[in-house]
Parts: sequence; C-alpha cells; structure tokens
Amino acid sequence: MNDSTPDSNSKMKARRAGLTIVGSTVLVLAFAYGAWHWFTGRHSESTDNAYVAGNVVQISSQIAGTITSIEADESDMVKAGQALFKLDPADAQLALEQAQDQLAQSVREVKTWYANNATLEQQIKIKEADVTRAQIELSKATEDLNRRQPLLSSGGVGSEELEHAKKGVESTRNMLAQAQASLQAAKDQLISNQALTQGLTVQEHPNVKRAASKVQEAYLALHRTALVAPVNAHVAKRYAQLGQRVAPGATLMTLVSLDQLWVDANFKEAQLRNLHIGQPVELVADVYGSEQIYHGTISGLGSGTGSAFSLLPAQNATGNWIKVVQRVPVKITLNADELKAHPLRIGLSMEAKVDTQDQSGPTLAQAPRTTSLSSTKAFDHPVSESEALVKKIINSN
Repeated sequence: MNDSTPDSNSKMKARRAGLTIVGSTVLVLAFAYGAWHWFTGRHSESTDNAYVAGNVVQISSQIAGTITSIEADESDMVKAGQALFKLDPADAQLALEQAQDQLAQSVREVKTWYANNATLEQQIKIKEADVTRAQIELSKATEDLNRRQPLLSSGGVGSEELEHAKKGVESTRNMLAQAQASLQAAKDQLISNQALTQGLTVQEHPNVKRAASKVQEAYLALHRTALVAPVNAHVAKRYAQLGQRVAPGATLMTLVSLDQLWVDANFKEAQLRNLHIGQPVELVADVYGSEQIYHGTISGLGSGTGSAFSLLPAQNATGNWIKVVQRVPVKITLNADELKAHPLRIGLSMEAKVDTQDQSGPTLAQAPRTTSLSSTKAFDHPVSESEALVKKIINSN
C-alpha cells in the first residue's frame, strides 16, 4: 500500500525546486565570480595601508635673533616670498654699517697704492738725477786732485791744499754711494708697490674683494631678519613665540604644499610582482568616502621595505625568528584637478586599487632625473641688491 500522499509529494517537489534554484544561483554566482576574477579581479591589487604624503617644509632662521613680529599662523595660506617672521634688525644693521665703512677704507687704501706708483716713479727720476750729479761732482773732484798731485814736488801746491783735494774726492765718492743706495731703495719700493697693484683694477684687488664680501655677508644677514616662505603653502604648525630668541637651524614653523600631494601605498611583498610604473590607480579617502574616487598613477616603487629603514630595524639573525610579511611603499601621483576640487591633508588614510592589466611599464626608474624636483626664487633678490650696494660704495670712494 502506497504511504505517499498528495501533500508529501507537493512538499518534495517544492523542496526539489528550492534546491534547484539555490544550486542554480550558486552556480551562476560562482560563474560570475570566476568570470569577474578572470577578466578583472586577477588584474588588480588593492590595499588599505595607504596614506597621503607631501612636501613638509620646515622654516628655520639662518641667523641668531629675537622675534619681533609673527606674520602668519596655523592654517594660514602663504605665498612664496611672503614674510613669516621678523627678527630684531639692530645688530645686523650695525654690522652692515661697519662692513660698509671697512669697504670704503679698503678702496681708499688700494687707490692710494695705485697713486703711489706714479709718485715713486717720479722719486726714482729725482734719485737718478742725484746720482748723475754726484758722479759729475766726483769726476770734477778727481780731476782737481789729479792736477794738484804733480805740482806738490815743485812747490806749486802745498801739502795742505792737496790733502783738501783728497778729502773732496772722498766726500763726493760717499755722496755718490749714498745717492745710488737711495736710488736702489726707491726702485725696490716701486717694485713692492707694483706687486700689490700690477694687473688688477681697484675693484679686482683682493683687499677690496674681501671687504666687499663682508658687505654682502652683512647685507644678507640684515635681509635674513625677515624669514620668508620659499613656496606657496599652508601653515601646518607654528612653534615660535613673540620675543623668543632663536638660533640658526631651529625649526620655527612647518609649511605644507597641499596642491603637491601624493599617496604612499604600502603593498605586501607578494603583491609587488604585478605592480609597474605607469599603472592606473583608483583611490578612496576615508574623509570623503566612496562617493569621491581619486584617480592616480604609480610613479615609483620603493627601493626597500619599511622595516629596513625604520629607527630600530629588525635583527632577524638573532634569537627565535617569526616571519612577518613585509611591505614596500609605492608612490602614487594624484590627479591635480581632483585634488584641487577635494583637498586632502597629509597623513589621511586612503584605499588604493591598482589596475595591473598593463604590465609594460618598468618596476624601477630607468633614467636619472633631468629636471629639478622643486625650486624657489624667494631668495634670489638680495644677492643682486648687495652687489649693487658694493658697486655704489666702490664708485663713491
């Protein structure tokens, strides 16, 4: 006798239909996942260990001084060349005035040496005339003695007169030697003076150039009492206070260029095999969420793991060892327009997803950089101004 009933048969059919639907759904999902992985999933690498990075510019003084004015504060936007701090300029102004006076004195001293050349040449001519005069006097005295000597035996000349003639020759001979020595001394002095000036103009003389360098140094020190921003940036942190005595090299303020940010994504070592320079990247910032997607490009892969450059690197050759998966920083350049529309801050968390389908790019940079990474003209003006000041002092003296 059949125990089955219409109700049990309908339940079995419903159960089979449900299992069929579930199985079909699983198969469809598995097929969809397999297709996605084959066409898309296996061509991507992602990580949430990624953070915004940028250029952190530390402002420090090049000279010692006391802060008399603070021109910018935290969160302010500053332009390149804009003053951030001002130091007391009294000491630097005094040093500049002393350097100017020293330059003026050096120019006058060197100018005197040049003028002395002509004076010494005239003195040599005078000394030469004195030598000629002494030679003539000696010749006359010698001839006079020679005339008197034969007359002594005949009594035409007395012995006393002859003795006077001999003394006259000796005296004129001494005068000639003195004139010749004086002439040689004048020539030596001219040679010495010419050694200080020959082949040089007043402006090119080492004494003048040394004093001019002191003026430029003092001028730069005075100009550096105003600490300026080297780049367009935002003030991230201010450390200095009004009236504080600062030393050269001490950090007073930190600037960040928020329009020149990038992302450092730390991928696991097993993920690096598929990463190449030039691959596109999609990024999501926690601050904006998934609604805002940033588009970037891999611009470089790190040359070592993060642990290798840490303050206390791992000592894996000592004691017990546990393997830890290492990560390598990958630099991702952001789209400038997206960054401008949705600003980021240094240190913000990001999620990065790299499309690794294009494997044509290199994994390391292939050529050295041919242009400067960054530069500033905020410090160019004082040099030309100090040179103009030096030229003015030299010309006026």
